[in-house]
Amino acid sequence: GGSGVVVLPCGAGKTLVGAAAMAEAKATTLILVTNTVAGRQWKRELIARTSLTEEEIGEYSGERKEIRPVTIATYQVLTSRKKGTFTHLDLFGARDWGLVVYDEVHLLPAPIFRFTADLQARRRLGLTATLVREDGREGDVFSLIGPKRYDAPWKDIESQGWIAPAECTEVRVTLTDAERMSYATAEAEERYRMAATARTKLPVVKALVDRHPDDQVLVIGGYIDQLHQLGEYLDAPIVQGSTTNKERERLFDAFRSGEVRTLVISKVGNFSIDLPEAAVAIQVSGTFGSRQEEAQRLGRVLRPKADGRQAHFYTVVSRDTIDTEYAAHRQRFLAEQGYAYTIVDADDVLGPKLPTVD
Repeated sequence: GGSGVVVLPCGAGKTLVGAAAMAEAKATTLILVTNTVAGRQWKRELIARTSLTEEEIGEYSGERKEIRPVTIATYQVLTSRKKGTFTHLDLFGARDWGLVVYDEVHLLPAPIFRFTADLQARRRLGLTATLVREDGREGDVFSLIGPKRYDAPWKDIESQGWIAPAECTEVRVTLTDAERMSYATAEAEERYRMAATARTKLPVVKALVDRHPDDQVLVIGGYIDQLHQLGEYLDAPIVQGSTTNKERERLFDAFRSGEVRTLVISKVGNFSIDLPEAAVAIQVSGTFGSRQEEAQRLGRVLRPKADGRQAHFYTVVSRDTIDTEYAAHRQRFLAEQGYAYTIVDADDVLGPKLPTVD
């Protein structure tokens, strides 16, 4: 029973791969996930797609401590300490786990690396959409879990109809003279934030949202003030770090059902939270353009549309600023993944300007 890492684009059925491994292993399974929302998503999917019942799946999180034949535990609860000692590590020894599944293995916290190294598990399965770790420790993942078993290039999965072909468009906005001046005189570390959060982007984002009147649209930003600005400008609800799980689930459900059409989300949206499908994503600002985040973020949108419609990924960038440089990283990454990438001017999105009357 080999162990290994499976690299799949987001949305390409990681839970199904996990379920298949579980069926194969026919053994008690520990599934490690990034947060409770992701855990509940796993539970929902497993109940929907396998013969497992609600009673057979336990949640081991800050809120509940259930150990069942299939137990879903959060990385957080396992790394929490009391008086310097890790309190929940006995979970690993609680059963002779036949299979351990690591969801979003590239986010696996370092202490978990160390504990799981001596786990009793016979099989380990690491699932990830990307094997770029921010701390450069990809090698650890392989030494811990086993070799990379399967790496699905996005294009191949797409051509098999698993992921909607996405059209990526970078929209370049010209800053106003005042914004340019503030940018020019800003300290180096402030520059990205200023370029990324320029108010000039707002009408462009609105025009992009209006371009897709029949689609669910996610608007993604990296800065709290900007999220509020976007929420107000688009008259759309916001999901950010401080949003409670309950409220987040409520908004996601409203978005899924089409009751909410546009949702503004902060980068919290990246980490395996069961983001609802959207046909359109508009990124207004990120943080330093890490490839891992790009993969995550794009994968959230690239779900097959039932009617075969195209998915769209827009990124709105301030011209002649560091924002454009970050966009170049993104462009390179997307090009490597085989996506078409187009750069357009904001005016093309905003449409012809009406002539001014003296």
